[in-house]
Amino acid sequence: MAQISRRAFLATAGAAAASAAWLRSGIAAAATITPGDADVLLVIDVQNCFLPGGSLAVTDGDKIVPVINALGARFPNIVVTQDWHTPGHVSFASAHPGAKPFSTTKLAYGDQVLWPDHCVQGTAGADLSAGLTLPTAQLVIRKGYHHEVDSYSAFNEADGTATGLAGYLKERGIRRVFAVGVATDFCVCFSAIDARKAGFEAFVVDDACRGIDAEGSLAKAWTAMTAAGVQKIVSADIA
Repeated sequence: MAQISRRAFLATAGAAAASAAWLRSGIAAAATITPGDADVLLVIDVQNCFLPGGSLAVTDGDKIVPVINALGARFPNIVVTQDWHTPGHVSFASAHPGAKPFSTTKLAYGDQVLWPDHCVQGTAGADLSAGLTLPTAQLVIRKGYHHEVDSYSAFNEADGTATGLAGYLKERGIRRVFAVGVATDFCVCFSAIDARKAGFEAFVVDDACRGIDAEGSLAKAWTAMTAAGVQKIVSADIA
């Protein structure tokens, strides 16, 4: 499966292609799933900056916290990710004179959305939500900590460098990845697609995620995920 590029992801997908992809995937919910030793709950970027009041708040991001906590009690394996940016990170609009948040620029690895400053290392905004209760989480993956490279995906940085998560999961015998968190159309999307590229089954638990939905990005993300074989479920599908 080819590496998905930000340019391809942000390109407008045709409505007919989107509809066909949804039909192929059997997107409307499967039978009840019982998590086991070969399954992992991947909790993506549930951090203060992305919750109401944060510098890059996702609408209703706080509402997924109790859903994720409930799911955490059902999974024997949990991995958590954190955005962990340096001050003045290359993905920040403030690092590019004259640039506005949510504009784009071209970097060495491709197109980059420029964000408000967020999740700066060691700040309260980078902390995981205080409401998140996942005492059995086994690993925290920090991403985006290289000053000149962003990282939406839990598996790969924007330039393709592996984070090591795929190797960790394979050594643990994990075969299925269940992604939750924020934002559906960015870090969740790229993580789920990269999980498929790495050979895992991938599910996105829709009611345990929230999206930014900038200029139709949520629909585009689902088109891309469905085409990659990512399955859309809800928390009620998990026993």
